[in-house]
Amino acid sequence: MFARIDHVGVAVEDLDASIALYEKTYNMKLVHREVVEEQGVEAVLLDVGENHVELLAPLGPDTPVGKFLAKKGPGIHHVAYQVEDIDSALSSLKESGLRLIDETPRIGIRGSRVAFLHPAASGGVLTEIVEPAAGH
Repeated sequence: MFARIDHVGVAVEDLDASIALYEKTYNMKLVHREVVEEQGVEAVLLDVGENHVELLAPLGPDTPVGKFLAKKGPGIHHVAYQVEDIDSALSSLKESGLRLIDETPRIGIRGSRVAFLHPAASGGVLTEIVEPAAGH
């Protein structure tokens, strides 16, 4: 079902300082920056081989990432797995009894289609499934 790890999402308080750390210290290349209003974040993607690290800064304290930072502080927020057909993957996961946060996909960074599985259903890890937009 999962083709590969697409990215690891990291919640950060200061996006520009975090970008500097990942670019200068870790020598990762920033490849995309976008505000995703629907998810309440400003997100960036940095390349790590064929995968990414996604840095997430909340647009406000009442957003999911804002609440995460208030409760847990900066750190790993989620792991995202790439799928070829998100509708089929969601259907299969739902049929297997997994608790979904998103019953239907929503639009994520770079126009991808994304959905989240509840951490209680995935070993305590917030899990995202991603169907990349064409060309990504």
